[in-house]
Amino acid sequence: MTHHSTRHFSDAPSADGLWTGVNLHDAGSSGSCAIAVQDGRVAWVGTEAAVPPAFAAMPRQDAKGALVTPGLVDCHTHLVYGGQRAHEFAMRLAGASYEEVARAGGGIVSSVRATREAGEDELFDAASARLASLLAEGVCAIEIKSGYGLALEHERKQLRVARRLGEAHGVTVRTTFLGAHALPPEYTGRSSDYIDLVCEQMLPALAAEELVDAVDVFCERIAFSLEETERVFKAAKALGLPVKLHAEQLSDMDGAALAARYGALSCDHIEHLSHKGIDAMREAGTVAVLLPGAYYTLRDTQLPPIDALRAAGVPMAVSTDHNPGTSPALSLLLMVNMACTLFRLTVPEAIAGVTQHAARALGLQDTHGRIEAGMPANFVLWNLKDAAELAYWFGQRPVRAVVRQGRIAEGAL
Repeated sequence: MTHHSTRHFSDAPSADGLWTGVNLHDAGSSGSCAIAVQDGRVAWVGTEAAVPPAFAAMPRQDAKGALVTPGLVDCHTHLVYGGQRAHEFAMRLAGASYEEVARAGGGIVSSVRATREAGEDELFDAASARLASLLAEGVCAIEIKSGYGLALEHERKQLRVARRLGEAHGVTVRTTFLGAHALPPEYTGRSSDYIDLVCEQMLPALAAEELVDAVDVFCERIAFSLEETERVFKAAKALGLPVKLHAEQLSDMDGAALAARYGALSCDHIEHLSHKGIDAMREAGTVAVLLPGAYYTLRDTQLPPIDALRAAGVPMAVSTDHNPGTSPALSLLLMVNMACTLFRLTVPEAIAGVTQHAARALGLQDTHGRIEAGMPANFVLWNLKDAAELAYWFGQRPVRAVVRQGRIAEGAL
């Protein structure tokens, strides 16, 4: 089966049975392991020598010693948008800064134009092709943000497409409303009025349509202030929706501490995060989401405070930040490598960053990011011997098979 399979998820075979010959990435040296899958869920996991009699008679799938990890989780993406922005990439290479590109009418606003012009099916088809690349690498859950519509009908269109992608591809999709991503052209100079629109009209309408799982804001000099961010957070809280934040990417706005006060699921980017922000995140249980693709694309030199996050015990997730402007990345494994090479994460930290901590950043810690009895069957078989190889190789696709939502969704045994 090819990576860009034409097979519909609904036709994918069930993963029910006893998976033997499993090399669990975190099992230490306890020998060959087995995973029992029943009704699409993990019923039992342990050493092959200890399979309970109740599962011993199940049909068997031989993993033949394949390295097995939980399904990967891509916890920060902007996957649904119109057009692309390769020309801006060229502008930046010719010397323009991110802020100069934004002020020249490029940046997020150029994607807004293209997204508003695109129909829902056009957006769905383009995002489906991008999603296929991520799924072929073992992604079993993904966050998809709005934020390129910046008007109710167009934000709705993005979020509807995100929901459709989850259904069509059999992947867990968490939708995030990012209406406060940039100021739309029609609101130039009227930032406060636009935040009113976001809080009083857009968010309540989209939440009522059950299109929103969480709410995000881009808190930055070129985006929205701390006060405007808090207004959005209050509106989200009133609707019972969790929040997250694009925080401290270009400067220290003290956004992480604000987000933590609202119990944020995650603070993302955080290159300029302060000790105050780290302490607040630790207290709130907020996940730090590292986005090395954007750091790399922007040729940033301000590293996130990895050592301080590590010392404080703040969980660190890793994500593609897939977006057309600053991280056109379609490989979560490449981000694992970059998290290690650029940000100096250890291999166990990087793998936890795209499994259990990424799941927590989406509020999915009870269903994703681990292989445990009672959880839906989401795991990946790799043509690798050692977990370090997941971070070591880049540019190859070592997936043998992906079990997603209890089905063998990618690859073949």
